[in-house]
Amino acid sequence: MDSTILHYIILGILFFQFILETILDYLNAKKYNDAIPEELQDVYDDEAYKKSQEYKKTNYRFGLLTATFSLFLTIGFLLFGGFNFVDQLVSSITSNVIIQALLFFGIILIGSDIITTPFSYYQTFTIEEKFGFNKSTRALFFLDKIKSWVMMAIVGGGVLSLIIWFFQWANTNFWIYAWVLITLFTIFMNLFYSKLIVPLFNKQHPIEEGTLKNKIEAYAHKVGFALNNIYIIDGSKRSTKANAYFSGFGKEKRVTLYDTLVNDLEEEEIVAVLAHEVGHYKRKHIIFNLVSSIALTGFMLFILSLFVNNPEISLAIGVLKPSFHAALISFGILYSPISEVTGLVINSISRKFEYQADNYAKNTYAATPLISSLKKLSENSLSNLTPHPAYVFMHYSHPPLIKRIRNLKE
Repeated sequence: MDSTILHYIILGILFFQFILETILDYLNAKKYNDAIPEELQDVYDDEAYKKSQEYKKTNYRFGLLTATFSLFLTIGFLLFGGFNFVDQLVSSITSNVIIQALLFFGIILIGSDIITTPFSYYQTFTIEEKFGFNKSTRALFFLDKIKSWVMMAIVGGGVLSLIIWFFQWANTNFWIYAWVLITLFTIFMNLFYSKLIVPLFNKQHPIEEGTLKNKIEAYAHKVGFALNNIYIIDGSKRSTKANAYFSGFGKEKRVTLYDTLVNDLEEEEIVAVLAHEVGHYKRKHIIFNLVSSIALTGFMLFILSLFVNNPEISLAIGVLKPSFHAALISFGILYSPISEVTGLVINSISRKFEYQADNYAKNTYAATPLISSLKKLSENSLSNLTPHPAYVFMHYSHPPLIKRIRNLKE
């Protein structure tokens, strides 16, 4: 296909995605003032409800601003030869293809992050601060940025270097070797992320002896779930929002509870949340998500292998000298509609998994403490209780609160 046509397709995709997201955000915002369902009347008092409305509206307006800025930044980079300028710059520095690619992506990704940092800074220290969520310091905010850049350079740079080396060695068959590499990396990170990466940003410690640990261990024993790794993480150093997550499998599986979760919920509610997480493991959701992620990555790499040698792909973003890294940028945009579709399927499955995990918790522990914990977590994060169905369909990996509660009460 001609590079000019591809260029306009890329522009069309960018504009279409922006318009679609803007419409979805608008529809969702129109639902902010809907009456709260009767089952959720006890989530907010009048003052908290007004605060939640203001929080959502503030984020809606700010999101529209940042999305518009991002669109014009990307379009401007495309129309005024930004990608070609960076490509020529790195070509003048070195003739090594791998180093060129690393510099190319480093300049674009870190440069983009620097340009958008004022937005994330405002989000953290104005919006989140105003509504009582932010606990991060300015020093921590910028330290996190630097750590993220270093991680991206080491991990992302290492993986990208090997993929390009595979391309130089195996040409279009590179995707097979790249897929194996990413599969091994994905499994490794799933197993050891909490041990290797999390400590770079947060402190975590095994749960202390006491009634909470005893209740968790009693529940785990009851359902035949070997759980030796229960950790508390200092999420409160950045935000008051609470969370819990399950990671790893086999002997490396662990449950991590945010300290904000432990502080905000009663012990029975915490065990109910943990029962939900155990439900994900017992119903093989962790394995399914891992396998589906690997399969989708293989599919994407295979499609990339069909186009990467086509010089028109690089020319479509204005890069005059065809290269793997330029083709990768162009392909990423052209592939995004497919990614959106697969994302919809994954989200739909994920919402079903949440019901299954809720049902597991209800059947093996109790529905009432899980319902109360979900309500408290929604209140503490000023969640939207009346999302638009189209927005839920496109973006939610979890069912809306009202649907989860109705399911738990059945």
